[in-house]
Amino acid sequence: MIRDRAASAVRALRRQPAPVTYGLIAVCFVLFLLSPASGFNPAYGTGDRLLLAQQTYFARWGVIPVELFGGSARAALSPVTALFVHGTWVHLLGNMLFLHVFGPMVEERLGHVEFALFHLGCGALALLGYAAARADSAQSLVGASGAISAVLGAFLFLFPRARVTSIFPFLFFLPLRFPAWVVLPFWAVLQWVAAGREGEGPGVAYLAHVVGFALGLGYAWVRHGPMATVRGTSPAAEGENQP
Repeated sequence: MIRDRAASAVRALRRQPAPVTYGLIAVCFVLFLLSPASGFNPAYGTGDRLLLAQQTYFARWGVIPVELFGGSARAALSPVTALFVHGTWVHLLGNMLFLHVFGPMVEERLGHVEFALFHLGCGALALLGYAAARADSAQSLVGASGAISAVLGAFLFLFPRARVTSIFPFLFFLPLRFPAWVVLPFWAVLQWVAAGREGEGPGVAYLAHVVGFALGLGYAWVRHGPMATVRGTSPAAEGENQP
């Protein structure tokens, strides 16, 4: 009986709209298409001109750790603006896929306004955490992955038994279904290990993922307490594949 009520609660959550999640996805796609990063906007030209426009774009709207704590108003806002900037199509599509799968259920549990503030706040703090650890770096940091990592952390606490369809390269890319309490901690450990091997050059800011995940998990625990968990199946179990 308890399991049936819990499953019904999850199904009710999934029937609810998620305007913030899908709004964030739409905004990120539109901004990317209009930006020089997509290569589709003819206003930025081609070749060297396009490359210069991309570098200028990332420097203007991304987080540059060495500049962040210098007192500039533009730099102070960059942890928020950087959440809506993506470097490549792969970067954008990967982030938006994770947000599409895990965002709606977390949004419905937190509420629309709280989820929007949670996404922006945790995302900005994740970028700040990375910048503080790499304070002498002049590389631009862009992307919503810190915020989405926070969504994963919250999802783990709120829906630990939700089954997530996952693909693991070392298991011959077979789609397998595991509870979130197996998949997401495993993902977080991989990010932690990768963060310890980060170099100074361009690449993935794994440390921002780790900080975001911890923030999301901690927020859900403090905000909703140990009685807030619900058993159920995530949208990923309906056919979405996660790396």
